[in-house]
Amino acid sequence: MNWLSVNRRTCFKAAASLLFATWLALPAVAGGWDRDDDRWVGTWSASPQHAEPPFVLPTPAQFDNQTIRQVVHTSIAGRKVRVRLSNELGTTPLVIGAVTIARHRAGAEIVAGSDQPLRFSGRLSFSIPAGAPALSDPIEFDVPAVGDVVVSVYLPKPTEPTTFHSLGVATTYVSTPGDYSGAVVMPTASTTLSSFFVTGLTVEAGKRSAAIVALGDSITDGFASTPDANRRWPNLLAQRLQAHRSTAHLAVLNQGISGNRTLFDVIGPNAQARLDRDVLNAPGARFVIFLEGINNIGFSGIPGLTDQVVSADDIIAGHRQIVTRIRERGLKIYGATLTPFEGTFPGYYTPEGEVKRQAVNHWIRTSGAFDAVIDFDRVVRDPTHPTRMLPAYDSGDHLHPNDAGYQAMANAIDLRLFRDDDD
Repeated sequence: MNWLSVNRRTCFKAAASLLFATWLALPAVAGGWDRDDDRWVGTWSASPQHAEPPFVLPTPAQFDNQTIRQVVHTSIAGRKVRVRLSNELGTTPLVIGAVTIARHRAGAEIVAGSDQPLRFSGRLSFSIPAGAPALSDPIEFDVPAVGDVVVSVYLPKPTEPTTFHSLGVATTYVSTPGDYSGAVVMPTASTTLSSFFVTGLTVEAGKRSAAIVALGDSITDGFASTPDANRRWPNLLAQRLQAHRSTAHLAVLNQGISGNRTLFDVIGPNAQARLDRDVLNAPGARFVIFLEGINNIGFSGIPGLTDQVVSADDIIAGHRQIVTRIRERGLKIYGATLTPFEGTFPGYYTPEGEVKRQAVNHWIRTSGAFDAVIDFDRVVRDPTHPTRMLPAYDSGDHLHPNDAGYQAMANAIDLRLFRDDDD
């Protein structure tokens, strides 16, 4: 061994030792290693939709120099907050004049002194590109568990409601002309039960915090529940979780869209198309409750949609795709059985459709495709007439539960499904 090779080896060892010592001396926070910090988790969500056909819910044609004030009902508490706005379905930039967050007092009124302006990349006013969301800078703000906060958005220019959520089941207040984003009492020109542009509220919570994502259609969205009462089954599940110290770290994100399907678009996008956006990228997502399929069956019999007739095997294949994609990301998925629908409007329910529902439910219960099964069908059906909903749980349309039915659904979910792996 010559002197040159020995010298090179000595130099290499010295350099490696120096690098190792330098790495040990670096603060752990610099690279995020071994941090024991809180994490960002969604506490509320609303799935963005295109403007829908008039038979769903009427919406304003446009906003112009107006403030939209929306009441958001949270699930999990947090000490810091971010708000997500969306122009994901817009075709032109969305101009935002101001955004504030505040505690809710009543109606269009906020708690005096509780409002805080939100900045987006440091800006109070800004534009969101077509097809994009925008996430606010974090601010200190005590978000209550299962409580209400208000997000006010001022739109200074004529703005079409291209990205909205049709069934909010909560009153949205639209102002007279002007920026009232920070006003305690906002003069109201109109109200609607839809929500616009605000699609998520995220909080900084404890490191164990996680989200349960409810992926579904109108039965998850809360159709026929009492407006402003937060009686959707995901809200009621959140209440149950907050009542126990062992589960109070779990948020519930409602990603239901009324009329949604897994295989086709009419009201959507369909569940497979929106899965990445609404579930796999949901902040803190760890568990998924999946309840969809009845519209695949019912819409097949509606005039104008007969080219979209599906079989039970088609529905099952769509479910399998969703299960596979969720499992690939390491999330647990719980399959919910399809609830009864006999007696709905003509064309939606057919005996052939009931055969399909029974076949899909049999697969959900017995296939082992899911981490567990939540048998909503067994919970709400009439034991003397199993193809119909129990009258005490029926909203009157024989498809959607009433408040009592949604409560029964929430009560039927075993909270042990959401235990941490190390519990």
